[in-house]
Amino acid sequence: MTDAPPPSPAYAAASPAPVNPGKTMGIVALVLSIIGLHLIGVIVGFIGLNQSKKAGQKNGFALAGIIIGFIGMIIVLALIIGGGALFGSLFGGLTQVCAELGTGVWEVNGVTYTCP
Repeated sequence: MTDAPPPSPAYAAASPAPVNPGKTMGIVALVLSIIGLHLIGVIVGFIGLNQSKKAGQKNGFALAGIIIGFIGMIIVLALIIGGGALFGSLFGGLTQVCAELGTGVWEVNGVTYTCP
């Protein structure tokens, strides 16, 4: 009687790592938000985050892109409002001065105003 070779150890088949379908979109969202395309970065971030959630994965890149995009939009909005207020105070004052002085060329405190 011959001895049969020992049975080979049973190895479990290695399952492939789960694929995160929104990871690339998350990275793109983060880059877009950082370079100043905030609104596009937020939109792409939400798309990537949604794809990852459907696959049961987390997506930190997409979340970071969304957060940075919103912060960037808030900063840009504050700068626009501040710039508008500055513009209005500088040039809105001319309208008020001309309303008080009337038509003509006037010099007040060393500043020359030309009112139509």
